[in-house]
This record gives sequence, structure tokens and C-alpha cells, in this order.
Amino acid sequence: MNGMRQGPATPGHAAPQGPAALHSPTAPAALPPTTAPAALPTAAALAALSSDDALAALGTASAGLPSAVAAARHAAPAAPAGARLAAWRHFARLAASPLSLLMLALAVLNYLTGARWSALLVAAIVLVSTLLSFVQERRSGRAAERLRALVRTTVVVRRPGAPDGRAEVPSAALVPGDVVLLAAGDSIPADLRIVAARDLFIDESALTGEAMPVEKTAHAVPDAATLAPLAIPNLAWTGCHVLSGSATAVVLATGDATMFGHIASAAADAREITAFDRGVARYVGLMLRTMLVLVPLVFLLNAAGKGDWLQALLFAVAVAVGMTPELLPMIVTVNLAQGALAMARRHVIVKRLNAIQNMGAMDVLCTDKTGTLTQNRVILERHVDYLGRESDRVTGYAWLNSHYQTGLRNLLDDAVLQYVAARPALRPDGGYDKVDELPFDFERRRMSVIVARPDGSRLLVCKGAVEEVVPACSHADDNGTLVPLQPHHGAALSDAADALNGDGFRVIAVATRELPHGAAACTVADERDLVLQGYIAFLDPPKESAARALALLAERGITVKVLTGDNPVTTASVCRHVGLAVHGSVTGAELAAGGPALDDQVAQATIFARVTPQQKADIIRALQRRGHVVGYLGDGINDTQALRAADVGISVDGAVDIAKDSADVILLQKSLLALADGVREGRRVFGNISKHLRISASSAAGNVLSIVGASVLLPFLPLAPAQILLNNLLYDLSQTALAGDRVDPGWLRRPRRWEMGEIVRAMAVLGPLSSLFDYLTFAALWYLCGGATNPALFQTGWFVESLLSQTLVVHVLRTARLPLVQSRSTPALAMTTAAVCAVGVWLPSSSVGAALGFVPLPPVYWLVLPALLAGYLGMAQWLKAYVAGPPAHSWRNASIGSSRAARRAGK
Repeated sequence: MNGMRQGPATPGHAAPQGPAALHSPTAPAALPPTTAPAALPTAAALAALSSDDALAALGTASAGLPSAVAAARHAAPAAPAGARLAAWRHFARLAASPLSLLMLALAVLNYLTGARWSALLVAAIVLVSTLLSFVQERRSGRAAERLRALVRTTVVVRRPGAPDGRAEVPSAALVPGDVVLLAAGDSIPADLRIVAARDLFIDESALTGEAMPVEKTAHAVPDAATLAPLAIPNLAWTGCHVLSGSATAVVLATGDATMFGHIASAAADAREITAFDRGVARYVGLMLRTMLVLVPLVFLLNAAGKGDWLQALLFAVAVAVGMTPELLPMIVTVNLAQGALAMARRHVIVKRLNAIQNMGAMDVLCTDKTGTLTQNRVILERHVDYLGRESDRVTGYAWLNSHYQTGLRNLLDDAVLQYVAARPALRPDGGYDKVDELPFDFERRRMSVIVARPDGSRLLVCKGAVEEVVPACSHADDNGTLVPLQPHHGAALSDAADALNGDGFRVIAVATRELPHGAAACTVADERDLVLQGYIAFLDPPKESAARALALLAERGITVKVLTGDNPVTTASVCRHVGLAVHGSVTGAELAAGGPALDDQVAQATIFARVTPQQKADIIRALQRRGHVVGYLGDGINDTQALRAADVGISVDGAVDIAKDSADVILLQKSLLALADGVREGRRVFGNISKHLRISASSAAGNVLSIVGASVLLPFLPLAPAQILLNNLLYDLSQTALAGDRVDPGWLRRPRRWEMGEIVRAMAVLGPLSSLFDYLTFAALWYLCGGATNPALFQTGWFVESLLSQTLVVHVLRTARLPLVQSRSTPALAMTTAAVCAVGVWLPSSSVGAALGFVPLPPVYWLVLPALLAGYLGMAQWLKAYVAGPPAHSWRNASIGSSRAARRAGK
């Protein structure tokens, strides 16, 4: 409501709230005790007390703390401000991941056994991957420091013995019990209990995301314990600032103990593990377990069967290198980097590459309302008479009130003035002059201006809260006719306002009163016998693109939930306007009060209103516990915890710095349409990563099965250690082009996440298939090509078949459709495949191949090889449908609380 004022009270105006002595530096006041209470009361407990009792509970008095007492309290031990880990320790901790340690161990073994280039390549990959993670986490630490720097200000406090009883001190020197003085423009330096206030309005948008100022009073709130912290009207929070009015307040908490400090500490914490990170860890764990079983088996079989323990060790190490996904970090990084470039062209900037895949896997998007579903501006939308009929007369009176009031106008006044400026016909005729003004106060919750017409008559125009203006009215204006209001009209009078409130409008009543000619000074006693003109209704209008974007997200299997600091009625109205079905709402107070488990509530509700920053993060974690990949879109300081808790944190270019620092993705425009494009790109990127993992795992499984069998059946090694490493290197090179491959349209239609079952099925189905054709190759080499008496020929033949089969099968397994006919790879992938196959065919007859132990192959081999490859590729085309498993779960129609999702979470 408007009427936020400063300055001395006039006769008839509201008196300041709180103890009178608090407003007068010359009034006598008791001195505080020299020590602080043993245990500080909670903010809610202090809010429930009177101002005097709150001061006493904090061990202080209205005159403030003496300097010696404040210094003694400040010297008390305080919680550390989150010291940062030394850079070298931080880097070492990141380098100690299981995959990094395994790869470094293999690099050392390669180096000791002479494969120095391979050792250097693996070590370089580990270094680059670790360095990227190190840089990202150090940035998060700097974000926390930047946030803490926001509160390094000075503040005026009461100090007995100081000139005028006041002193200016750094906000960092404040202690619980300090009495601070606030005025318009001041930042709130600590968490405060207001003990006296005059016309106080505070901007809490940094914590709530809502643009409307909040009224603050000094009155006790007996039910404070049942309210969300931000809904308690006599508390003020660090990081907010005073828009108008003045106040005296006592400090409850400072530094890291404040709500703002908790957010800063959360920003310094290590980022929570995302769905992408968990997926990579599960894949690496699977490969490690497989290696721990098979590599020692290969070593023992060859050592025992062939008697050469050193050669068996080198061979086992080469097998381990072949099974290790050493190029996984590079393949993932190339995929994600290409995705980041593609998203940048769509005005989506990716800060953390892993977030691209998380966007593709996201099936729940939590977002704020203001600026995302709405335009983040207040407009005058409706103007009706007391019966709810459209009335231009009401707008004209509202304009007089907003135009002639003085002091700081709020968003509602600006909306009235802008509305009439665009429609000059609504502006009242005649030369009105302002005579007087009755400022807004918390007792009346209305304000009035008195204007004079050219003929000398006076008109009082009152605007304020419906429940305060209507009782002061004796008549209503019915299209120019005055209708007396009777007690039984009460329900009917509220119908029009209730209907507007139910539609999510912010409703203000407008009333007038004719005053005698020449009337000058007026008091609040003149706000009686008013004529109710009607109501004006304000709205933050929905974005035109919101409905289309929500429909697009729904088509892609993403459920949208709204987490807002606004009230549930307004939020539900906005959701209806943009086509978002509301299946229930929960308030922050209801969450704090307990009741149904949070996990159950998040399964049902679409709207979470009046929630705190911590509650936003808790809601996201509850969704994650139910097996969902969660994205969060926010742009305020209050969104920091939620941005870091989400699998993918999304902010906008115009957000506060700490929100952008905490986010993984930055939208250059706050639009869900841009986000929908990012989701599609994320699925494309993960589609190619998934191809690589599935194909590589099945290939490794097949190779190991063949090696184990060959180790038992053959009197010699099926491949020399150097040949295994070369085969692995050439195959990995062919896989690098998979990063930019095309993805089937069907893959993009629903959220995609790590499916370890699909990788295991690929190893169980396609691995044995690959091994079957390896054994057929063994038979051809043994019986048709003379390999039984020529180990070099046998090794050469299997090397060529193995390299060509695993390189060519990529084109079969990269798509669920018919390759080359229904789905074609990119030219880059086709070229790398052709190049690697050409090298494989060339090596046996080359001098390079001779140095590696290869020999030319007989003509019969080249006749048998095409038949083997054709049979293998045909069988792979038939069996790949079994790798995908049962029909995919329907994400579009799934209930968030489905038991299947819960079972997935428990895996």
C-alpha cells in the first residue's frame, strides 16, 4: 500500500510505535547488564515478546550497549566464517578420485614397461580433468566471499556516553543486544527485532524475489512461532534495505549466524553431487569391478599356462589399459563443449559443462514466479465500482490520490499514474490544487489527500486496504447516485473485492468525501462518512511466452513446480493464466509446522508459497530422493541454496552476482523458451555420451571374454601387449567423432538419465556376440590360414578383425533405427571410421606393422573377413533392441510420486 512517509507527525496522525523513550535520545533509559544472556532466544521467540521484553531478553536496554559491553561481547568466540582450503590441498583432494588414481597407476605401469607415450597421454587427461574441477570449485569459494562483502557497511547505534548517545560503527562490529537506528536508504546490517517504527517499509526482494515492499511494525506477534520467518512483521533481515520510514531495532544475530550468513556459508560448501556425477561414478565403479575380476584372471591363466610371468604381467597390464575408460573424460568434455557452443547460439551460456547433461535428464523444473511466469512489473488491470462493474470514475479518483501524495511512491502508485498517462481521457478535468495530506500509517492502513477545486470546494480522496476503507464508508457511488450503506450490505460489499482477490489481484479500495468550502488542515477524524467509489486491482501480468514454453516443457516430459515468496492465491491465479495445472499448494508455514512428510508433499503440490531459502533447497532434495533430476531457475540471493542443491542451477544475466556465481547455466533472457531449447541440446549431448559408454563397455566386455578364452585355448598370446595398446588407441580415435553425431528424434522426446541397466545389458548381450565372432575368427585363422603354427599371423588376423568389427559396429549401435537408411552418421564420424579401418587393413603389409610384429595375411583371410563382419553387424542390428530393455517409462504422464520413481531412487 502507498503512503510510505517520513518526517514529524502532525495532529491526528499516527504516533510512533514502540516505547516512546526509544524515539527520544534525551529520554531517560536504563543501562544494560555488562554480560550477554547465556543463551540467546530465537528470532520467533523475540518476535512474540513486547519491545521492552525483547530488549531485556537480549540483555540490553533502550539506550543501547555501552562501548565496553559491546567490545566484551564482540570478543566472545564466534563461528568461523568458512575458511577456504589451501589451493594445493584442494587440488590434491580432487586428484584422488578412484578413476584418476586408477589411470595414474596405469600410466606409471605403462611408463615402467616402455609405453611412455601412452603413459604421458593418460597422465595429461587426468591433469586436465582435475584442473577443470579445481577451477570450478575455487570460483564457488570466491562467490561466497563476494556475498559476505555485501554486508561490510557502517551503522548508527545507541551508545551511552557517546555524543548525542549515538555512534557509527562498522556492521562487522555489531553484537546481539546492540540498538541500531534505521532510516530510508539504509541497508539492514544484521538480523533485527524492530522495537519502534514509523511508516517503515522494507524491500525484502533480495530474500523473497518479490518486488513489493513489506510493511514492518514493532508490535508483538504472539503466534510468531507458527509463521515463516520472512512473514513475521517485526523482524528485519540482513541484506534487505529500508525504502521509507524510520525505526529503532535490536540486533538478534550477526555475521554467519544471520539468515544471510547461512546462505553465504552454503555458497562456500562443496557443491552437491549431481545426477551426472553420480552416473559417471556408477559407470567407473562398474568397469573397476569388472577389471578387478578379469585382469588378475588373465594374468594367472597366461602365467600358469605359458610359463612366462613377465610377459603375462605385461599382457595383463595391456588388457587393463584396454578396459580402462581412459578417454572417457575427453569424450565427455568434447561432447559437453560442443553442446555449450550450440547452446550459446541459443542465448544460453553454460558455466559448468556437466550441467548440459543434467538439463537433458531433468524431469522436474522448480522455478520462481516473478519474472519467469510473469513480467515482473505491476500494472493496473481492473477498476470497478462497489458492485464489480467497470468504472472509469474510480480510476480518476485513484489518480488524484497517487498524483498529489508526497514522499516515496511505491509500485502501485506508479502503476496508476502510468495507466492514466496512457489514457488521458481518464484524467479528471479541472485545476485541482493540493490542500493537505493524511499520510499512511499502520493503524489506519490507508492514506488520503485533500484537493481544492477551482470553485473552492474541497474533496478528500482516500485509498487503502479494503478492510480499513470500507468500514469508514457510509455511502457508495452507484453511477453518480449515492446509495446508503446498511450493516447488511457488508457481505455484498466484499463480494467484488473477494472475486478480484480470488483471481490473484492485489485490491485497493478508493473512497471520497466532500468537505466544506475553505476547509484547510484535516485530521484522520475526517476520514469518516466516506463514499465508496470502488476498487482498483493490480497484477503482475503473465508473460506471453509462458504458456507456450510450459506446453513445450510438458511435451518433453518435464513437470514444473513454482517456489515463490508470494501468497498461494496470487500464484495459483498466475498458474491458471499460463496454463499450468495446479494440483495443490503448500506454504512455508505448513512445511515448518510438520504434518505430512516433505517427500509426500512434494509429490502432490505444484505451488510452494511463502517459502524460505532453506525450504527451497529442502524441497529440491526431497524431489531428488524420489529419483528425480531437478532443475532450479532463480535470480536472487534467496535462491543461492536452491541453485546449489539442484542437479542443474539456472539463473539469468540480470540476476544478482551471487546467484550467477552459484548457477550452472545463465540465460541471457529470463524465458522458459530458452530453457526448453537448452533441454533439447542437453539430451542430444547425453545421447552421444550414452552411445560411447554403451558401445565401449560392450566392446571391452567382448574383448576380455575373447582374451580369457584365448588364454586358455592357445599356446601363445592372442595379441602382443603393444598390439593391444595400438588397437585400443585406434579405436578410441575413431570414437572421438562420436561427440558431434546426430541423435534420433525419439531420444529427445523425454528426459534421459544414466541407465546402468542398459550398459550392463549391452555388456551381457553385445559383449558375448562380439566374442562369438572373435572365436569364429580364431577358428578361421587356426584351420584355414595356418595360424596354428604361425603366432604372428594369428595375432595379425585377430587384430584386423577386432579393430574393424568394433569400429564398424559403432554405426549400427549409434541409432535405434536402421543405419544408413533411416539414420546416417555425421560426415566426421564416417571419415574417422574409414580412416581407422584403412589403417587396420594397411598395417599388416607395412614396415610399421612389421615393427609391431604384424605379418601379411593370406588371400583366404580377406575372403572370410567380409562374411564375418557382415554376420556380426547383422546380428548386432537384431540384438540391439534387447539392450534398450522394456518400453520406456512414460515421463509425460507419470506422477511425481510414482512408486517406480521411488524404486529408481533406491537403486
